[in-house]
Amino acid sequence: MTELTPDLTAFANVSSFLPVRPKVPERTSLDERRRFRTIWISDIHLGTKGCNAELLIDFLDHTDSDTLYLVGDIIDGWRLKKKFYWPAEHNDIVWRILKRAHRGTRIVYIPGNHDEMVRPFAGMNFGGVEIARAAFHDTADGRRLMVLHGDEFDTIMLAHRWLAFVGDALYHAMMRLNTWVASVRKLFGLPYWSISKAAKHKVKNAVEFISKYEAIVARAAGERGVDGVVCGHIHTADIRDFDHGENSVAYYNDGDWVEGCTALVEHFDGSMEILHWPEEIAKRETEKVAVVEAETALEAA
Repeated sequence: MTELTPDLTAFANVSSFLPVRPKVPERTSLDERRRFRTIWISDIHLGTKGCNAELLIDFLDHTDSDTLYLVGDIIDGWRLKKKFYWPAEHNDIVWRILKRAHRGTRIVYIPGNHDEMVRPFAGMNFGGVEIARAAFHDTADGRRLMVLHGDEFDTIMLAHRWLAFVGDALYHAMMRLNTWVASVRKLFGLPYWSISKAAKHKVKNAVEFISKYEAIVARAAGERGVDGVVCGHIHTADIRDFDHGENSVAYYNDGDWVEGCTALVEHFDGSMEILHWPEEIAKRETEKVAVVEAETALEAA
């Protein structure tokens, strides 16, 4: 049996992931959920204050799928080793994921760099969750996709690991600011908005890095003879096509649940879509208001 790595000592206080009942009960019945063939989510960063647990719980309560891929950085071992942080809502997320496995959803967990301590358990199954270093997914329309976290293609991670840790510290400082801004906006009844996501799209160097990263990952997928690739890691949801010789390679990034709060989904016809969950919530609330106004108008007529 694989021995626990030293990094796993960071989870000594998380001795009971599954309460009998979650703190936040499931709010939507299975019949009312939006069903997809496949869902990909990544970069949740459980164990940090930047994790948007409330939005992710809402997402899990309103969607379902035959297969769920957890594409890395689900738990943030880097931060937990420095300071333990695990609120009840993070337990609720784990509870919901394992509940899906119990209901028959196939769940594949591909660890990333922040939860790399789980990688030695590749090939094992815990509570219905398969652990894998990478996976291949066949879509309903016959395409073959390579699924991996994506840190394998991050030159900073590979060549300058110390710089990655420095960047991580600075990034979490930005996340604290992000959390404060989100709290203020919520207090005034404003929708969720990420200051870090907005800054990322404005900074030229960040935009160039993202573009180069996407091209490198797509090229690697093309060299492996697959039709596309699904990854996370850079917290930037995207769907793009890249030329590779005479063929085209599809690049999919499912985003994150720290900044953008997005998921990648496959419909039952094989088509792919990125769900921006704050926008989905706003749309749902608008529809509720419209229904109430229509009912009020009918009663008054």
